Amino acid sequence: MGSTVLSLRIDGELLDRLRSHAAKRGMSVQDYVARTLIREDFDERFKTAVDETEKFYGSAAAEPGGDHVRPSAGIA
Repeated sequence: MGSTVLSLRIDGELLDRLRSHAAKRGMSVQDYVARTLIREDFDERFKTAVDETEKFYGSAAAEPGGDHVRPSAGIA
């Protein structure tokens, strides 16, 4: 897989916050932003998979007191 350049124009205050978050993790701003985007993409794909599983098995998995526990992994 190759890489591509993505250029962003962001507010100075946001950049300062990103620098702070990245520094706490010992990362560059670029690595921190890329990691955050990758995590968000995973969360969306995981939620879609859970929703599709519920559709396949029926709504009992989503009902309180149903036979199945819905895995949410902190996804709203």
